[in-house]
This record gives sequence, C-alpha cells and structure tokens, in this order.
Amino acid sequence: MGSVARITHISARSDAGFDDAIRLGIHRAGETLRNVPGAWVKDQKVEVSDGAISSYQVVLEVTFVLDD
Repeated sequence: MGSVARITHISARSDAGFDDAIRLGIHRAGETLRNVPGAWVKDQKVEVSDGAISSYQVVLEVTFVLDD
C-alpha cells in the first residue's frame, strides 16, 4: 500500500545563521504537523543593516505524510 504526502511552505528567520533558521522552522513545523519526514531549503536570504548581516531567513518546503 502507498502513501500520500502534502507539502507546505514555511519561512523562518534567525539572528544566528541559516542553520539556526532551518532548525527553528523544522521545530515549529513539528509542533503543528504530524509525520514530517523531511524538507527542502528552497530559498535563503540575509537582511543587512549598516553593512552587516542582521538576520538570516530561509524558505522551506516541508513534506508531511497524510494519515490513512
């Protein structure tokens, strides 16, 4: 028997770096969605203030398997 999955987009931001933004996004997705087997990092962006990076943002495509 097969399975059906759905994909949702999540944007996450961190002051510490891209890895932290990804961890925050996956953690938050796991609080709301069940059966999350993985995600794709679709986009990365930095915000700059006075010539320095002030925050890191990622857009994730999070996959979750639908219940039977």
